[in-house]
Amino acid sequence: MHFDLATAPGRPERLNEDWASVALPASGQGGTLVVLDGVTPPQGDAGCVHGVPWFTARLGGTLIELSGSRCDLPLADVLSEAIRRTAAAHRGTCDLSHVRTPQATVVLARWGEPSGEVEYLVLSDSTLLLESADGSVRAVLDDRLDRLPREALRTHASADALRNAEGGFFTAAADPAVAARAVTGRIPRVGVRALAALTDGASRWVDMFAEGDWAACVGLLRKEGAQALIDRVRALESAAEPRTGAIRFKLHDDATAVFAEL
Repeated sequence: MHFDLATAPGRPERLNEDWASVALPASGQGGTLVVLDGVTPPQGDAGCVHGVPWFTARLGGTLIELSGSRCDLPLADVLSEAIRRTAAAHRGTCDLSHVRTPQATVVLARWGEPSGEVEYLVLSDSTLLLESADGSVRAVLDDRLDRLPREALRTHASADALRNAEGGFFTAAADPAVAARAVTGRIPRVGVRALAALTDGASRWVDMFAEGDWAACVGLLRKEGAQALIDRVRALESAAEPRTGAIRFKLHDDATAVFAEL
């Protein structure tokens, strides 16, 4: 197995709210991958004294532990339990009912022996790429946010009304039940050559700047590495005109890429 991971903050003066890790079992017969993209709240009260980096570190650490140690649990149950434990860690000090309580997008993948399966879970707008043995690439996406009219996300208030709500989009926050909203699946491991997980700050190379398709993105990760993908995104962002009018777009965003060859 070969793994490559890189992450960079959107602006050097701000903390990086992404979180990523890869873990291997002692047997060496499988592994697990976790990538989170913390949701940056607007200025003002979000009901939590800790902040998004604290939340993604707590949730991510719990996810990597549970996904590796509780192979009997489906990944949706792993996410549900990780959310429950993270919420319990700050329920006594924070208002977890606040619509902007710390939250994150989630990519989870887990694989066992070569004769086993690759399990996956995606919640919100991070991306998981599955490269088949023939070189074709499938993107696993939770596209609920993309299907919303841009006008519905134009203000913080209008976006808040759709956050973790029917007809809107879902993120990992304080409600364990949201895990049931994730996109999940299983495929035979023998048919998977590589995995890649990208936060939306890194997937911009494909879905915003159209520099290549998902297969080309995997090829870039294999040939040049995760940091090279982020560097290319930063160069494209710096050359582009700033986007205005919709709060979901930032000129520079935290960017994380993980590439795993199985």
